Amino acid sequence: MKLKQVACIILYDKDKKVLLQHRTKYTKRLPDHWAFFGGSVKKGETPKEAAIREVKEELDFVSKNPKLVMRQEYELNGERKIKNVFVEQCDGKDSLNLHEGQGLGWYDIDETKDLKMISHDREALYYIRDRVFPSLTSDI
Repeated sequence: MKLKQVACIILYDKDKKVLLQHRTKYTKRLPDHWAFFGGSVKKGETPKEAAIREVKEELDFVSKNPKLVMRQEYELNGERKIKNVFVEQCDGKDSLNLHEGQGLGWYDIDETKDLKMISHDREALYYIRDRVFPSLTSDI
């Protein structure tokens, strides 16, 4: 079975709150779940290019320096995937315009425990909280 590559970007603010998308109730994949902004890596595109394109399409956010922090292999609906997870600080919250999903929200990672999320997204958030954010203290 071929692995499909996806890329997502997790935007965070100066307080290390992360931005999540509330997916619509009628979407094909993960309806009514909270998830990351991102999508499939297109042919001829790197995961970083895909993350930059997706966040522009979905939020009007112009990504300048996304950092790859982890890769996850998982299966969803019988399809094996590799998720490339990028993070980037977002200072211009007011300039974001949601183009996909029913909503968005800024969350302290510990506040996400009661949100409807798929397990590998939750694992990525905990990885970021425990391993990535402590190393970013000089950037914030």
